Amino acid sequence: MADAPDGQGRLVGIDAIRAAARTLDGVALRTPLVALGDPRDRHYLKAESLQPIGAFKIRGAYNALAALSPEARAAGVVTHSSGNHAQGVARAARLLGIRAVIVMPSDAPAVKRVRVEADGAEIVTVGTPSGEREAMADRLAAERGLTLIPPYDDDRVIAGQGTVGLEIVEDLPDVAAVLVPIGGGGLASGVAVAVRALAPGARVIGVEPELAADAQASLAAGHIVRWDGGLTSRTIADGTRTQSIGRRNFAHLSALLDRIVTVSEEEIAAAVRISAEEARLVVEPSGALTVAALRFHASELGLGEADGPVVAVVSGGNVDPDRYRDLLAAPIPPPR
Repeated sequence: MADAPDGQGRLVGIDAIRAAARTLDGVALRTPLVALGDPRDRHYLKAESLQPIGAFKIRGAYNALAALSPEARAAGVVTHSSGNHAQGVARAARLLGIRAVIVMPSDAPAVKRVRVEADGAEIVTVGTPSGEREAMADRLAAERGLTLIPPYDDDRVIAGQGTVGLEIVEDLPDVAAVLVPIGGGGLASGVAVAVRALAPGARVIGVEPELAADAQASLAAGHIVRWDGGLTSRTIADGTRTQSIGRRNFAHLSALLDRIVTVSEEEIAAAVRISAEEARLVVEPSGALTVAALRFHASELGLGEADGPVVAVVSGGNVDPDRYRDLLAAPIPPPR
């Protein structure tokens, strides 16, 4: 494992990701690479929207819960999430026979709440800022003796999410660039570890909404920058409304990420439509971030000149039907 910056310990290594892949065998789907646009461009979408819970989060959640001691399993777990990690923990807990409590914001998509309840988890609702749900989860852990399963700031979660990158390189060894969305930073951290280890010549590019670009601000400042919840809640990409990336995620992204690009709300909405029309995938706004970057920022990122294929990680496809119908009618702006 490589050293993290600023004395933050060792980074997750490829061996931990390979171990997570073994743990996830038969639980998480090995998702396909789906072609996007002109085949000559060699642009692909890593379709995590096809996971059993509709998002990549089952990988990190199950890997973290599977590592718990018998005593911790018996006591139960708690987490906080706007939706996809909530579903990941709820499903993993049901599969492993563990009681789960999920703290969710009041504006979480209804489809995500329904699916969390269907897996038998208890939902506790708080306000929209991510800080509120973090505080409530900490409180419940202390009061009920539950084990906190962080949505991203945890090495077990990072290793589980890193299996996405492991699969990309195994399926496409000559990959030239991987675009990965950033919310709290767990997926981007794990993917960056795997790609750097197995395809060191490939670039790893993070993608955030312009309205919730705290990770970009953090890497530019050299320390974690926390955004106000009123700002991050403006984006339609609800999975990226975290107010700051995690400490462990900052360490990984600082060391391993090539750059971060931001996309507009108009571009995110158009990318949901593009994913449906060109790749036949149902993609939620958070999952469409990388599609937006690939379609509207390719020139800026030098992707048209990439000496090999480009993969955009589509993180999830859990979107309310009424909202999805509106997004399918979104105008498609010209590339910047």
